[in-house]
Amino acid sequence: MSKKTVLVSGGAGFIGSHVTVELTQAGYDVVIADNFSNCDETNYKGVCAILGKELPLIRMDFCDKAAVEDLFAKYPIDAVIHFAAFKAVGESVDEPLKYYRNNLLSFINILDVARQKGCNVLFSSSATVYGQTDQLPVTEKSPRQPAESPYGNTKTMCEDILRDSVKAYPGVRGIALRYFNPIGAHPSALIGELPRGVPNNLVPFITQTAIGKRACLSVFGNDYPTPDGTCQRDFIDIVDLAKAHVCAVTRMCENKMKQEYEIFNVGTGRPLSVLELINAFEKVNNLKLNWKYAPRRPGDVVAIWADPTLAEQELGWKAERSIEETLAAAWAWEKRLAGK
Repeated sequence: MSKKTVLVSGGAGFIGSHVTVELTQAGYDVVIADNFSNCDETNYKGVCAILGKELPLIRMDFCDKAAVEDLFAKYPIDAVIHFAAFKAVGESVDEPLKYYRNNLLSFINILDVARQKGCNVLFSSSATVYGQTDQLPVTEKSPRQPAESPYGNTKTMCEDILRDSVKAYPGVRGIALRYFNPIGAHPSALIGELPRGVPNNLVPFITQTAIGKRACLSVFGNDYPTPDGTCQRDFIDIVDLAKAHVCAVTRMCENKMKQEYEIFNVGTGRPLSVLELINAFEKVNNLKLNWKYAPRRPGDVVAIWADPTLAEQELGWKAERSIEETLAAAWAWEKRLAGK
C-alpha cells in the first residue's frame, strides 16, 4: 500500500502537534496547516525536533475556501483531521458569532473539498456533547444534551454536519472522536499545552502555579455530590489521545469502517476528582501547590467519564499511560518553558 498523506488542520496546537508526531512515527506523511491565531511556532518546532525533520507547514485560514482548494490541489491528501477551531468557552459566550462563523465555516469548507476529492475526515469532537448526564460512564449511545456554550454547540453541530454529509455524498467518510479531558505533554518535553493568557484548563493552571507564574490555584466548588466534593473528570494523556487518531485514520484509510460515519469515546474510563489530580501532581513531582477553594463556576458538569469499550473493540486502542507519567510530563514541559 502506498504511503498515505494526512492533513492536520490546526496542527501547530496542543493536540494537533502530538497527533502529528504519532502519525509520522506510524508511517504517514503529514501536512500541517494553521493560521496561528491561538498558538505560535513553539510546538511546530518541537515536532520537527522530535522527528528529526521538517514537515510541510502552511499558514492559512480554513474559512478561506479558495485557500482550502489550493491546499488540496497541492498535496495528495487521503485524510483530514480537523482541529482548527476557536475553543475558549467563556469567549464563545461573549462572542457567539465569532465562534459559529469560524468553527462551522472552516469545517464546511474542508468537507466540501474533501467530498470532491474522495477524502476521509476525522473530526475533533468533545465529551461536552453529553452535558450533565444521569448515566455514568457515558457510552457513544448516551443521549447528547443541550450545549452549555456556543463553543460546545459548535461541536454538536459539526458532528451533525459530518453525519449528514457522509450520508449525502458518496465521496466522503467520517469519524468523530469525543475527547474527554486531554492533559500532559510529550515525554520529550519538546511539545505540550501552551495557553495564551490565563489558562482555561486545569493542568496548565496547576503547572503555572507550581512554577510561580500564578499566585494561587482556585478549585471551583467543594460541595458537589462526589466523594471529596470536587468535580470528577476523565483525564486522558495527550499521547494516548494522539494514538487514538492514528488508529482512527488507519481504520478509514484501510477501508475497515463498518459505517460511513462512526463515533468513538476517547477516555480512560476512570474518574478522577480535581482534588485527586492536585494531590497526584504534588506527590509525583514532590512539591506543594498553593491552592484554595472558590465558588462553583456556572456550567461546570458535576462528573463525567467515558466507557471506552467501543474504541478498544473497534479501533484496537486503549489508554495506557498512568496519571503519574502524565503529570510528570506536564511538569517537565512547564519547567522547560521556564528554562529550568
